[in-house]
Amino acid sequence: MLLRRITEHVKAQNWFAVFLDFLIVVVGVFIGIQVSNWNDARAVDRKSVVVSERLTSDLRHEAWNYQYTIEYYKDVQSSGYRALNALTGKADLSDEALLINAYRATQYLVNARRRLTFDELSSTGEIELIRDENLRQTAHWIYNAPVFGQIIRERDNQQYRSLFRMLVSLDVQDALLEKCGDREVVSGDFENIVDSLDYSCETGIAPERVSETARILRSDASMVPLLRLRMADVKSSIANLTIYNMEAIDGLLMIENAD
Repeated sequence: MLLRRITEHVKAQNWFAVFLDFLIVVVGVFIGIQVSNWNDARAVDRKSVVVSERLTSDLRHEAWNYQYTIEYYKDVQSSGYRALNALTGKADLSDEALLINAYRATQYLVNARRRLTFDELSSTGEIELIRDENLRQTAHWIYNAPVFGQIIRERDNQQYRSLFRMLVSLDVQDALLEKCGDREVVSGDFENIVDSLDYSCETGIAPERVSETARILRSDASMVPLLRLRMADVKSSIANLTIYNMEAIDGLLMIENAD
């Protein structure tokens, strides 16, 4: 329709009308582009809000997981030092207490991570949709921090844990797991991560079995050096979590405390 009008105006040499028709075309195209850009911008804004909320939720879980990991390995460390001091004669410990603490020194914690949102945004190059700088930077620190990988590698190569499980009979290990193992903590429950492993317990194992197992642990020459190695690794993990990742800790606190 408009093209036919322009053709007619050109034939009639009505240049003013041609100019008006041309102007209408330009303005129409401009408005169309602006509306399209506006719709695209609104779609991007909506997606930014959605993924930011998802990432915030993920990082609040990570904040809980991070603190849980610190508290857990402090429990492992406390148990390990008690067992080590007993095995080296620096402190008196009953046979049952030695058994419990030596067992708890073998334990590790690797909770499931919530990183789907971050991985999706990173793989698609859309991480800039996270416009909150603290949120974006904290995600980079938490999901790229090597400390969790180090904990997994140390777990998979833990010689002390392997030795303990070779020396102690399976029924004794089962009793330790049932009576003195990890307490279940629901995701997001900060209160019960404290002493989730380091709590008072009784094994329920017959006294003669306890004494025999403690004798085996005390008499094995590899127990002390491997437990020392285990404690050194745990100490490094705690230091990495509490000292060398302060930016991540501060960022998680800001996200956790945000309205």
